Parts: sequence; C-alpha cells; structure tokens
Amino acid sequence: MFPVRRAVLSVTDKTGLVEFGKGLQEMGVSLLSTGGTAKALRESGVAITEVSDFTGFPEMLDGRVKTLHPKIHGGILGIRDNPAHVSTMQQHGIEPIDMVVVNLYAFAKTVARPGCTLAEAIENIDIGGPTLIRAAAKNNRFVAVVTDPDDYPEILRELRELKGNISRKTSLRLATKAFCLTHTYDGNICEYLTDVVKKA
Repeated sequence: MFPVRRAVLSVTDKTGLVEFGKGLQEMGVSLLSTGGTAKALRESGVAITEVSDFTGFPEMLDGRVKTLHPKIHGGILGIRDNPAHVSTMQQHGIEPIDMVVVNLYAFAKTVARPGCTLAEAIENIDIGGPTLIRAAAKNNRFVAVVTDPDDYPEILRELRELKGNISRKTSLRLATKAFCLTHTYDGNICEYLTDVVKKA
C-alpha cells in the first residue's frame, strides 16, 4: 500500500475526467496536466499545475514533446525505498509522482477512416502516453497507472476507504492492464505499417 499525493493526467478520452479530477483534489492530491486535459479540468474548477510550469520547460514540436522530462519520469520511476534514488531525486529537485492517468491517441480508429494517409497515421502514434504508462507500470510498487475511465470510480472508492492510499493488489492489477494496453496499441501500429509496406 502506498499514498497518492501527486498525479499526472493526460488523456485523449475525457470520459469521467472531471469527476475523477475533482475526487482526487478532494483528497488533497496535487494534479499535473497538459493541453486539452488541463483545459477541461481548469474550466470545471479543478486546480491543476501545467506540466510545463512544473518542469520549467515548454511544450514543443507541435506538442510532440510535453511530458518527456526527468522531473516527470524521475518522479515516476524513482524507487521510494532506495536511498540512492531518494538522494538523487532530492539533489535534482525531483518530486515523487504517485499516479499516472493516461489513455492513448485513437490510432486504430484513425487508420480505419476512409482516406487516412500514412502521414496522418504517423501523427497519431502516441509517444509520451505509452512512455508514461510503461514507466508507471514498471514502478507499480509505488505508482498507480490508470488507463481506463471505467476504473475511475473504483479507484476513488479505494482511495477513500484507505485514506488516500492504493493497495498493492490494485496497483499490480492496473499495471497488468496497462502493459496489455500498450501491447495491443503497438500491435495495431505494427499491423498497419506492415500492410503499408506490403502494398508499397
């Protein structure tokens, strides 16, 4: 079991996002967010910190680079009971991130549209999302990774019951689900590009 004090949220599917954000905020969780996710939360009265303000580094390259920063990934990947990791994080001003809430660009839906070009398909390959998901899933002893809006109510319920904590059982279940998601996502890209090459 571990406490959730800081979360990063960056979602394409905003189903249930505001309710989840409000629920986390009510429990004192500090929220980091990007782009459209930040806008949706802020407009609904949820206090967030832009990732660019947190890292001190702006989004760039048409949004291709948002969360790919040591203050984000160090905060996710740092092992909380490893003194060397803790020391390094303190030395570099890296604060722990205990929850990652991410879902991915709809690649499969994009390439299923009639007339979808290779350039459009490439732009809908998510980079930051899978990177966040895999980092959080790897460090699931200390980080909860949330990739499915259907899980929001259950997660809020557990956080309330456990006074702001997530159980080991839940974090491992969420990590398993996350790796299955990235596996399927990369499989969709693999299948699409393989078909493109065959037809070339």
